[in-house]
Amino acid sequence: MVTAKLVKANYLGEGENVKTLQNIIDYHGKKAESSLASGTIRNFAVTEKYIKRYLNKILKTSDIYLNQLDYKFICDFEHFLHTYWPTGHPNAMSHNTVMKHIQRFRKMVTLAFHLEWIDKDPFIRWKPTFERREREFLSANELSNLETYKFPIERLERVRDLFVFSCYTGISYADIIALTESNIMIGIDGLNWIVTKRQKTKTPVKVPILDTAQNLIDKYRHHPMTCITETLFPVISNAKLNLYLKEIADACGIKKNLTFHMARHTFATTVTLTNGVPIETVSKLLGHTRIATTQVYAKVIERKVSDDMQSLKNKLRADKDDLKSNKIDND
Repeated sequence: MVTAKLVKANYLGEGENVKTLQNIIDYHGKKAESSLASGTIRNFAVTEKYIKRYLNKILKTSDIYLNQLDYKFICDFEHFLHTYWPTGHPNAMSHNTVMKHIQRFRKMVTLAFHLEWIDKDPFIRWKPTFERREREFLSANELSNLETYKFPIERLERVRDLFVFSCYTGISYADIIALTESNIMIGIDGLNWIVTKRQKTKTPVKVPILDTAQNLIDKYRHHPMTCITETLFPVISNAKLNLYLKEIADACGIKKNLTFHMARHTFATTVTLTNGVPIETVSKLLGHTRIATTQVYAKVIERKVSDDMQSLKNKLRADKDDLKSNKIDND
């Protein structure tokens, strides 16, 4: 029935077929369950929480229609995140954290646009701005000190071994604790390789096993904990892992903020790129889907730049000496 109430509702954008922000959040959540990694889903849940807080605290509502989203809404939400102080956190959100939340929000709104739930994309003029930060990694000397340090406590030794294994394979924490003997296969060179998939992106990863990594695998092959879990290494929670790494850093005299992810950075820089491994190979070993992601590591290796320039100097000098010799011979 066409009634005055129905005509008014459709004119105001409040008809039965008009979707709300909560509708796309729910739809995206269901879609993400089968396509995104658990960590990514948790990150989206945090962003959704901040969207709801913004609606409640600033707009004094629990939901809005998607056709009410515009550039101003995005700017106001960004300002809210910059000024919001999360409970229990020592500081407000960093600029890059705010940008990540806006990017996740954008993905949900873009999905609504592709579903034709909104006529235009409110993000079309919005551009993210990230503050550049240097990726911390261990130097060769720091890595050597960590490898050779004798820990009096076994739990710290186990955590150190996991970290060092990641330094020589580039495999992340989530993927390391899931490794089993079935992930060790004979590669194209007839030697042992680790073959797995990144939990985060489902990208296949094939890594030749270096001697240090192989020694660590052998060390835990008959360990009581790995015999129960049937994994290559003892399983430990990520929270405890990073907590124990603080103790390890203090014991080894490492002044950097040691986190497990720093091991991947160390593999990319100190272990591979610094030793002349091409960036295309490093990108493949890390399981990156874009080489631009790996290039971040290449920018921070001053020693590699110095070595390459020294090689260039030597070559140019040698070329000049050859020219002089040829000229003398001709004379």
